[in-house]
Amino acid sequence: MNQAGAGEQAVRDGRLRVVVADDQAAVREPLAAVLGLTDGIEVVAAAADGTEVLAAVADAGPVDVVLMDLRMPVMDGTEATRRLSEEHPEVAVVVLTTFADDESILAALSAGARGYLTKNAGRQDIVRAVRAAAAGQSVLDREVQDRLLATVRTVRPAAPGPGPLPADLTPREREVLTLIGQGLPNRAIAEKLFISEATVKTHINNLFAKADIRDRADAVRRAIAAGLA
Repeated sequence: MNQAGAGEQAVRDGRLRVVVADDQAAVREPLAAVLGLTDGIEVVAAAADGTEVLAAVADAGPVDVVLMDLRMPVMDGTEATRRLSEEHPEVAVVVLTTFADDESILAALSAGARGYLTKNAGRQDIVRAVRAAAAGQSVLDREVQDRLLATVRTVRPAAPGPGPLPADLTPREREVLTLIGQGLPNRAIAEKLFISEATVKTHINNLFAKADIRDRADAVRRAIAAGLA
């Protein structure tokens, strides 16, 4: 994928191609209908669980964005997001869920979600998030941002909070950490930086070791705490 990424694909096709995933028909069908009536958006499939999401992305031709519920049967939204990040990294995932707890947020972002909205979001917020995600941008609603910042402040409450990033991080390692903080998987990071996925993994290993980062969720917290995401 070239530098413009999914956003350029959307320009070539004329309309953003979206899959709507929610296990409740009373939510899924009206949401698909509303998005389908929005200029520049085409809903190409609706799915009731994660397995249907993966099948829809495989069968519906080019897909730009999946609007993903988290709590679904058979395969939940977090696992479906992880699978999409690995198998279809060109597809952006925007989570739309009733759950805004720390575990759900960090799990979804670590799996590769590019956006996270609660179902309190209005139609314009959802449309804006879908368009931003297709353009390679990360969108979190205010409640989610507040939860992430609170998590940064309260993680390991008996110990000091995360300190500043080590001075010996290279500019490239900081770039990689910034993109992890935006929820991008390794393949998408490689495409944005025009480097190989193996090189991305090397940078991640180095910055994790230098900054004492335990895992990807911890990396998201550190990126936020450092003002990178």
